[in-house]
Amino acid sequence: MALISTLTPVFVAILCVVIAIVFKTRRGSEYSSSEKSSSGGGKKTENRPWVDEDLQDDTEISGRENEEDDWADTGTEDLPHVPYNPCRYPEDKMLERSKQFYTLLNERRSVRCISPEPVPREVIDNVIRAAGTAPSGAHTEPWTFVVVADAETKHKIREIVEEEEEINYKQRMGDKWVHDLRRLRTNWVKEYLETAPYLILIFKQTYGIMADGRKKTHYYNEISVSISCGLLLAALQNVGLVTVTSTPLNCGPQLRVLLHRPANEKLLMLLPVGYPAPDATVPDLTRKQLEDIMVFV
Repeated sequence: MALISTLTPVFVAILCVVIAIVFKTRRGSEYSSSEKSSSGGGKKTENRPWVDEDLQDDTEISGRENEEDDWADTGTEDLPHVPYNPCRYPEDKMLERSKQFYTLLNERRSVRCISPEPVPREVIDNVIRAAGTAPSGAHTEPWTFVVVADAETKHKIREIVEEEEEINYKQRMGDKWVHDLRRLRTNWVKEYLETAPYLILIFKQTYGIMADGRKKTHYYNEISVSISCGLLLAALQNVGLVTVTSTPLNCGPQLRVLLHRPANEKLLMLLPVGYPAPDATVPDLTRKQLEDIMVFV
């Protein structure tokens, strides 16, 4: 009995240690499984069916660390720099030009009634040249502008877009989004995709492909291409052409295949371009005042 009394505290201590180890191991296992689930081991369903996977930015491409041989080294050589002396205007001229440019862009509207009247091809070339002057991450210029004038191809594009847009309006977008668009009188019927003399589809290059087949990182590709789209809109307004910015959800992969674009290119925007139709109308909207969009510190 004396021996048992002596050993009892030892057994209790050992039992406590065993319980602690088991508890810690089980807790660590639960933490590990939950971490895997949150990091992609278990896919989390996101309740946003209207998000177009093809429009997401792929600046950070997963798996690159395992494919180092496939990626090109951009090099560290120093580029030569040259003098830069742009035209400098007197202050009164600056003020005049700033007002004129604002007035020009303030007349820009999204127009869905586009005339089939032909537009000179050289004009389209020049507005895309202007868009190509946009800044880009590390000067990678990650954009491709696909200009479609062929009637059959435009018809196929319309079929793809309208089929997906009808699903978007009826299922994916939700009642609130559809309700907010109702006052603008928009729906899934996109007649302008065939009547406009040109469709410009802007693709972002998520990475570049070198002549030897290796990949080149395109930093901030979506932001860079978005800036170029803004310049393109300004250039179109400058020559008296109209468009409507279109981001057809869930159409990117089909349009990429139709236009024979490589896998590294993702559709960012589609612009029908032409003159406004004689009977064109636009919603009677107003823009925010300067004090509502600018904070001066």
